[in-house]
Amino acid sequence: MPTSWYSFSSKHRQERKERKALKALSSCKSTPQSRQPITEIPHENPPPYSVRSIEIPTIEISSPQTETEPEESQYAFLRDFDTVFLVDDSSSMQGPRWREAADAIAAIAPICTQYDSDGIDIYFLNHRRSSPRQSAWRQPTYQPDQDGYHHITTAQQVQAIFHSVRPSGSTMVGTRLSDILEPYLCRVEAMHAAKKARGYVDPDVRVKPINIITITDGEFTDDAEGVIVKTARKLDGPTCDAIPWQVGIQFFQIGNDARARDFLRQLDDDLKAGLQMRDIVDTVPWMRDGVSLNSEGILKTVLGAVNKRLDRQRV
Repeated sequence: MPTSWYSFSSKHRQERKERKALKALSSCKSTPQSRQPITEIPHENPPPYSVRSIEIPTIEISSPQTETEPEESQYAFLRDFDTVFLVDDSSSMQGPRWREAADAIAAIAPICTQYDSDGIDIYFLNHRRSSPRQSAWRQPTYQPDQDGYHHITTAQQVQAIFHSVRPSGSTMVGTRLSDILEPYLCRVEAMHAAKKARGYVDPDVRVKPINIITITDGEFTDDAEGVIVKTARKLDGPTCDAIPWQVGIQFFQIGNDARARDFLRQLDDDLKAGLQMRDIVDTVPWMRDGVSLNSEGILKTVLGAVNKRLDRQRV
């Protein structure tokens, strides 16, 4: 039976649908599936880093050379000296006197350590750094590096050393002064000889003046006067020809013994007048009528032996 137009047309339409379907299926296999674009949520980036200007406070440090307190200018002469503490640790210093000596050291040590650029030295009459329990006796050969404490730079160190010692033994002030001064005077003589030979003082042999602050009750058991006289005469002699303040010895009296006070005053005043020699001694009592020294008295303590104006003052 002949094919009708309708049936042909329907068949044709059906074939076209199948071809479209096949084409669509083929297109799905060969290319990615067509999708609606996904709108991504943008991440909020942090704002660009900016360096904030931080205000740093300015700290002004005052230099002692540019701005000096009135008290500092009075002590400035100490910079020219090697300061030495000689502490009486004899039996007569036991008890209240030892505590009084501790108070005296607490008052003057901060000043001395501040102005001695290479640190102060500390010696005791009987105690030796190399042998803390050694009894009082004179060593055959003086050994300065072993006998004393050197280059002490803080007041706390001074007090710690002081509190490590217990008083015992005799009051051999003259012997201990000789131990310190004899090798020192040899160095002064060497400096003077080098100056005569070269016409100037070489820094390698230059010797700083020495300021010995002796903390004692004044009850000596040997001849300190002879050591002082010998030292003063050698300083004035041709082998040294020393400056007037080359050596100073300050006796800082602990306790209130009247005889000891008179004896120390004689060392201060009478030796110069009676023997016609340079004055290298001064004396100051730590307590007077139960009251310790004021600022003027402390200034005299640390400089009175090397400054004649302060030496003449009475406190």
